[in-house]
Amino acid sequence: MKLPSTLFTILITASLLLSGCSAATIPSTQAPGSTSLPEPAMPAATSAAAAPTAVESTLAPLTTSPATTSPAATSTAAMPAAAITVTDGLGRTVTLSGPAKRIVSLAPSNTEILFAIGAGAQVVGRDDVSDYPPEVKSLPTVGGNMGNLNLEQITKLQPDLVITAEINSPEQVKSMENLKLTVFYLNNPKDLNGLYTNLDIVAKLTGHEQQAAQLDDSLRQRVTAVQTALQNVTSRPKVYYEIDGTDASKPWTAGPGTFIDQLLTMAGGTNVGVGLSGGYAQMSLEELLVQNPDIILLGDAAYGTTPALVAKRPGWDAIAAVKNGRILPMDDNLVSRPGPRLIDGLETLAKIIHPEVFK
Repeated sequence: MKLPSTLFTILITASLLLSGCSAATIPSTQAPGSTSLPEPAMPAATSAAAAPTAVESTLAPLTTSPATTSPAATSTAAMPAAAITVTDGLGRTVTLSGPAKRIVSLAPSNTEILFAIGAGAQVVGRDDVSDYPPEVKSLPTVGGNMGNLNLEQITKLQPDLVITAEINSPEQVKSMENLKLTVFYLNNPKDLNGLYTNLDIVAKLTGHEQQAAQLDDSLRQRVTAVQTALQNVTSRPKVYYEIDGTDASKPWTAGPGTFIDQLLTMAGGTNVGVGLSGGYAQMSLEELLVQNPDIILLGDAAYGTTPALVAKRPGWDAIAAVKNGRILPMDDNLVSRPGPRLIDGLETLAKIIHPEVFK
């Protein structure tokens, strides 16, 4: 009896499989003219260029597995980004449809955080004071110096997120909200742990969680390195940090609880302003002579104050730091802007206060 062609094909295929032949020797039963569609390869992931201080991403390259779908299957459309909801420093709930792509930063510390975590390419505008890293100077400015913001310019930049800080008032935040802008108010951190938290918050808003985690680890390791190096020091030199010495008879300095105070302590020194009331206060010359600091750091050096000018101030020649020539200029941005460069400030202070350790 003549077997139907279909049944004959099935019997031949089964016989070949039982005899150990490879699948490649089995005659194709695919319909004429049809082809098998390979699974399309995913495009390589890219990330925005990070600022010089940002930790580079160590993301592994994407790989694809061999296609397992039927010949008729096609790739599906990419899933939309999940919404991001975060509570800001004013207690407001801020929701984004996905990571912000066009950001206006209204505080130098925020700008430095954005670039440090790799979100610099997403920044389209800045306040007048933001000047680091150097590439931010090419960005459009929207005011902010002396508290004045150009709301029209901010709106023209079409941001999907405006990040403010404590140098911006709640009233300014409200004005921007009235213009239908999405605004996030980032509190200034009170200590280094608060800084790490701010890195995480900004990373969530911008889609750079991995880069921020790597930066966080790097900063913590550097702090630990300073602490380890100083663990056996027995002296704690007294340090006067000058914020504004325009009136040499009662100059402004950093009081308790400020980052300057905390960093001086962590760097193995003693802040002579720790006994003042208020974070920033004036110290009388009489009190400064009593404190008799071993080191004078000029946070106002950017405004023309020099060691030579300080040494000529009436009555200051009796201070140990002046007698011993330990008056040094200091980049105030490293210790007053609550961003990642605070760790640079800590390392700089430690080397100044204990040069014998960091040779």
